[in-house]
Amino acid sequence: MTLFDQTGPGRDGAPSSPGAPEGPLSGIRVIDLTQIYNGPYATFLMAQAGADVIKVEPPGGEHTRRRQRDGGGVHIPHAMLNSGKKFVMLDLKTAEGKAGLEELIRTADVLIENFRPGVMARLGFPVEHLRELNPRLVYAASSGYGTSGPYSVYPAMDLAVQAMSGVMSVTGFPDQAPVKAGPAICDFNAGTHLYAGVMTALLERERTGRARTVEVSMFEAIYPALASNIGLTGGEGGGKPDERTGNRHGGLSICPYNVYPASDGWLAILANNNQQWDRLVTWFGQAWAATDPRFATMYDRVVHMDEVDALIESWTRDRPKEELFRGLAAAGVPCAPVREIAEVMRDEHLHARGALVEVDHPLFGRLVLPTSPIIYEGLERTIRWPSRALGADQDEVLPERKAQE
Repeated sequence: MTLFDQTGPGRDGAPSSPGAPEGPLSGIRVIDLTQIYNGPYATFLMAQAGADVIKVEPPGGEHTRRRQRDGGGVHIPHAMLNSGKKFVMLDLKTAEGKAGLEELIRTADVLIENFRPGVMARLGFPVEHLRELNPRLVYAASSGYGTSGPYSVYPAMDLAVQAMSGVMSVTGFPDQAPVKAGPAICDFNAGTHLYAGVMTALLERERTGRARTVEVSMFEAIYPALASNIGLTGGEGGGKPDERTGNRHGGLSICPYNVYPASDGWLAILANNNQQWDRLVTWFGQAWAATDPRFATMYDRVVHMDEVDALIESWTRDRPKEELFRGLAAAGVPCAPVREIAEVMRDEHLHARGALVEVDHPLFGRLVLPTSPIIYEGLERTIRWPSRALGADQDEVLPERKAQE
């Protein structure tokens, strides 16, 4: 079976094309109105689990598809997040487009969107209308700050939520300006929570028949990830200025915990307990440091953090990072070389496990794409099929309605 004959289940539970694998969500139809990263990641996970995901886009396509015109590899996020979906184009500002969406809603189990709050109602699809069309529909929405509260009217992208949530205030070094986290952590954290919320609502519907509305905000989903940093404040929100700890532990409660120079790059090293500290210093031939009063316990090491970091740096800076990594890892010390993105895309472990696969994409050529991080027993770990052109599945999904210009 190739990547290109794996297509999803139809509404009757039968595969849309021969050889399509049955996943745990086979037979579940999802109407996907999402855009950019947050919502599309949630629906990508559903598609990978076998759901029949119908991605509804406006004329011209959603934002990540439109970014393709700018070149520079911006098509890759769209390809990453839309594998295994079917593609329909509807102009929801027209009567014909609204009628097409209503037709899809009547056949669906889930509708997901991540518009700004109020957009669905303005388009003519308030919750009450969705319930009229399909009482068994699980309606899920994600936004920057949620549908209620004083921030609900604010526009939000990942950078804005990183700033508002405190993520930026604790990222970077103490003598420099706040820095955003490199990845779009608020978008993808919210997308994962959105997926979990929909799955929970579907389980309840199967048990009780009730189709509950689900909501996730990026702002609220990222807050728990600040646990270590919140610990450093005392947990009471008393106005203590945040500390940017660089590559040290966010709560400054573990030492060593940092990135250290090697002769050819950098290596992250941490010792979460005394046993790991003993292993670390023994591997370097510095067993004296295990009993030195300055370093004997975690508390002692935290108090003398600068000395610990300087000591380890003196041991690492003249050795290659791969030698350090292999040796320390074999000794049972948590560590890893700091790698470039291109190295990670070629990672033997991710490819061996099927977490990354090479695909001859019909639109973009040869790509390395991720599969779902969720592994299901008995289900091959691959993408079901690559993302497709705008409106590519229009006639199959809405046979009575041709793609709108």
